[in-house]
Amino acid sequence: MDEILKRLENLQRLIESQGIYSKEVLNFNEACQYLELSQSHLYKLTSAGNVPHYKPNGKKLYFKRTELENWLLRNRSMSAEEVEQQAADYLIKKGRVKL
Repeated sequence: MDEILKRLENLQRLIESQGIYSKEVLNFNEACQYLELSQSHLYKLTSAGNVPHYKPNGKKLYFKRTELENWLLRNRSMSAEEVEQQAADYLIKKGRVKL
């Protein structure tokens, strides 16, 4: 019986989390789940203006899911291969290396 209850709870959590991925606008708690951040950390990010958010009535925080995705994907690091290619392109452009 305990096993069945545990499985049902896991299914319920999974269904609730799937709703986050279909919504366009997330409330504060949903954004914490989506970003996998603690509430205190997300509050710090919003108060510092580091994460895009909305406060329609000056109290509750809301987040646009697509903006959060863009925020997560900022500051991309290049792979070692991309860095080497960029360096080779630069040297060829400057005429320091001849093919």
